[in-house]
Amino acid sequence: MRKDNNSRRRFLHQIGATTLASVASPLASLAAQEKAEERILRYEQTFGPNDTIRIGVIGYGVQGHFDLNSALKVPGVELAGICDLYTGRVVNANEQYGKDLFTTRNYKDLLDKDDIDAVLICTTDVWHSRIALDALAKGKHVYIEKPMIHKIKEGYPIMEAVKSSGKVFQVGSQRVSSVGYAKAKELLASGEIGELNMVNAMWDRQSSIGAWEYTIPNDADPSTTDWETFIEVTDKMEFDAKKFFWWRAFKELGTGVAGDLYIHLLSGTHFMTNSKGPQTIYSTGQFSYWNDGRNLPDVMSGVMQYPKCEEHPAFQLNVRVNFISGTGGKEVIELIGSEGVILVDRDDITVKRNVMPEAPGFGGYDSVFTFSKSTQDELTKEYNAKWSAEQTKRKAYGDVIYKAPEGYSSHVDHFTNFFDAIRTGKPVVEDAEFGFRAAAPALSCNESYFSKKIIQWDPVKMKLV
Repeated sequence: MRKDNNSRRRFLHQIGATTLASVASPLASLAAQEKAEERILRYEQTFGPNDTIRIGVIGYGVQGHFDLNSALKVPGVELAGICDLYTGRVVNANEQYGKDLFTTRNYKDLLDKDDIDAVLICTTDVWHSRIALDALAKGKHVYIEKPMIHKIKEGYPIMEAVKSSGKVFQVGSQRVSSVGYAKAKELLASGEIGELNMVNAMWDRQSSIGAWEYTIPNDADPSTTDWETFIEVTDKMEFDAKKFFWWRAFKELGTGVAGDLYIHLLSGTHFMTNSKGPQTIYSTGQFSYWNDGRNLPDVMSGVMQYPKCEEHPAFQLNVRVNFISGTGGKEVIELIGSEGVILVDRDDITVKRNVMPEAPGFGGYDSVFTFSKSTQDELTKEYNAKWSAEQTKRKAYGDVIYKAPEGYSSHVDHFTNFFDAIRTGKPVVEDAEFGFRAAAPALSCNESYFSKKIIQWDPVKMKLV
């Protein structure tokens, strides 16, 4: 922990640092420094037995492993049990954490344990809603992977259940807890790039693993995967190892690029802009390369229109995922304003300012040269008399660059927010309503893709129109 604490202290001092001089405005702010200091102090706390939070993991696949690893880095958190339908992952859990760790293939066994305070739901998307409702009914706090639902209609009972249970509920789009995103939010609100009008958000990949073609074990069969339980919440299907281990690629079980990656881009955009969501949603896609039986596209783009409201001006959000991108893959959100751009690259930020000259354009790629010589001379004389040379120039601004320190993890910060909320009652950064406001537009992209229609959404009432 000492190394992590030192990294976070360096992070605090770098909040206002720039790598290129900028005469516009510094990145430093007292509020940002206090927020960073607050986060650092969290990692220096010690907790007694009465303050320890014991967790259970439901779904111990790729994300389940990553989530548990991050959760256990937060002080005062202990593992109390792991559930997975595949026998090999149950064995793996006991190999990692000891034969005495409670393991099961039935998630209800975890929910029945009195020594478990919170569960991490890291299952197939189609199971999210049922397990979340069961966990809340059993009095467990819930950390649920994104998207929190498989169908839009599932969001309403979850939000009601969270309210009536009084339990902490956090959705797992970890970058909304990033100090980098918090800085971008602050810069946008301060007018650093003028008035926002567009957001470009992309998450591209170029690998079979990135396209969800995960390794399938040799012993995969209906018994080792508990296939009958797996399809309990779906239409009946014959056993298919691909659907069990590559479930993200199939609409019966997962939500494709929209639910896996659009959701991150939407969550981040909503956090930085304080938005409640878009009004219109349109998405299109194609099968470009991964012809592996999937029924959800491997290249997809969406356009969403956000209305003017108290929180922000009207802006357009363009989202994109390309699973065979020659870029090698990237994750970027560009906040584009009238006077610049905030480029958010994971936890790092670059601010580029471009302010138009005070004087209007004249000459160059203009119609003036097409006029008669006498008219050109007359217009040039009038322009020079009205505008000084200084007023015709663009102001020069250096890029302002902020980089998170080596070792910083927004994923760990996200879990820290979750566990802090359990201990203190503070609101989480991504509650059920926030998660639903991001999930519904993401899932609407799939609906738009299949129906080839524009989807109308009421971001205030959270209803399809």
